[in-house]
This record gives sequence, structure tokens and C-alpha cells, in this order.
Amino acid sequence: MSKLITCEEAVKKVKSGSRIMVGGFGLVGSPLSLIAALAQSEVKDLEIISNNLGEPGRGLGVLVRQKQVKKAIGSYFTSNPEVVKSYQDKEMDVELLPQGTMSEAIRAGGAGLGGFYTPVSAGTKIAENKEERIINGKKNVFQEPLNAHFALIKANKADHLGNLIYNKSARNFNPMMATAADVVIAEVDEIVEVGQISPEEIVTPHLYVDYIVVKEGN
Repeated sequence: MSKLITCEEAVKKVKSGSRIMVGGFGLVGSPLSLIAALAQSEVKDLEIISNNLGEPGRGLGVLVRQKQVKKAIGSYFTSNPEVVKSYQDKEMDVELLPQGTMSEAIRAGGAGLGGFYTPVSAGTKIAENKEERIINGKKNVFQEPLNAHFALIKANKADHLGNLIYNKSARNFNPMMATAADVVIAEVDEIVEVGQISPEEIVTPHLYVDYIVVKEGN
């Protein structure tokens, strides 16, 4: 059974209220065609786990502008002033996580771990209402794992099985997110025949990928 579907078919699988991991650092490595299709849908009340929420009117910023996002979990939202305004207007909730903590929480979710302790954020507002523990004389904060209903990720190339490779820094959070969601939809620049990607090149094995879409436009 082919994993290749259109962006429109892909986003029809997403329901209002879903928790979605979205790859990308700024707009780099972000599945922009899938996001654009999601913006054309009627889904709302989404909970987005991503490093940031795009830029004003670009990437995930479109979903913010259209008030489709109920909550955002990530590290750097001030690159999009509309996120700040939505939070201040109480239209959207925001949960800040240090970038390394967020990465490790996603990895823990994919590995089936119950969470971890980290000294990062101890003694700050980010650590409020979180369990604390002294380890080797240092205050540590407990971080729960992150999982999602869907992961929308971006890769450079896939074969027809769904094995993925990435392009340089566009790799960012995408491979981890592919392990931590119930349904993984990968947007790719190119699809090749099985065997054309060397096993040593593969970063995300096909068993993690449920659907593939080809990037639309330039």
C-alpha cells in the first residue's frame, strides 16, 4: 500500500483539538506545504509543539493569524509578534521550554521514557509547579516526555517505503518528532525508488513514517 498522498488528503486526517508536532527552526526544515493545507482546512483548537510559530503570515504564523492554535509548546516565540499579542489577549496559551529540554522531552516521548530531571530552568518561572529534586548537590527540575497525535515533518528525500534523509540544518527537530507521534506525515522534496538511498544515509527509517507528501510549489 502506497504511503504517498496529497497535502489535502493528509490534513483531512487531522481533527480539531489535535496535538501536533511540527518540525522546523524558524522556517528552515518546516513542512510549509502541509502547513498551508492545514490553514485551508477548518480545524481549530490545535496544540502545536514546535520550536517557534513561524513568522507573521508565514509558516505556522498563518495558523496563529487565523486563530487555529489554542496552545503552543516551544522555545522561541518572540520572532512572531502576533504570537505575543495572541497570548496577551488570552486567545492562545503558551508553554515555554528551554530548547534542549524540549528536544530531550521529544526524544523521551519517542523512546517511551517517563521523563527526566534537568538543572536547566531550576529556580526560574519556567520551573514553577514542577517537581524539583537535588541531584549531586544541584537543584533539578522534572520534565515529562512530549508526545503528539500527529507529527508534520520535513525531509529532503524519501524512497517509496518512507525512508528519509534530510538537508543539513533543516534536519533540526524532524527526526525526533518522527518517533514521538501516533501518525507521522513527512513532506519531502523528492521521492526516489527503493534502494536509491544508501542504508548508511537513512536518518528516519520507514517504520516511523505513515504518509508521504511531495512539497508543492518552489
